[in-house]
Formats: sequence, C-alpha cells, structure tokens
Amino acid sequence: MDSSTLRHLWSVIEETQTSILLNFSDTELVKQLIRLLENRKLLNDEEISIVSAYIRSRIPLIRDLAFARSPINGQWVMSMAG
Repeated sequence: MDSSTLRHLWSVIEETQTSILLNFSDTELVKQLIRLLENRKLLNDEEISIVSAYIRSRIPLIRDLAFARSPINGQWVMSMAG
C-alpha cells in the first residue's frame, strides 16, 4: 500500500462517525471504510485486498481511538474522577 492510500485511509477513519467505528461488526466496518476510501481514491482488486487486510489488523487500534474521542468516554472519565 502506498503512502497516499494510507493517508487517505486514516483521514477517512478520523472523519467517520464514532458510533460506526464502535458499533459495526468487524466485517461491516472493513466494508464501510473501503467504501468511504473508494469515494476518494479508486482502488483495484489487489489494493482492496491489501487495504482490507490492513484495516482488519488495525481494528483494535481503530476502536480504541474512536472510544477515546467518544463523548461517552469523556463522561465516564469525569464520573470516575468525581
């Protein structure tokens, strides 16, 4: 995967609603992120396969980042502190 595709992918992840990142199944999440990425950059079958594998390997990180930016997490931290 080239650096341009990688940058586009992480931009898509950052712009995707937290609820999607946290609530979709792994399979649904991979498909959704690929669809969103394809809106920005045309991918051939080989690239789709490579990016899909990359996303699957990063799902725990993607969900951790989404949880960290979710309002629910902020409320939980505040309630634990108080």
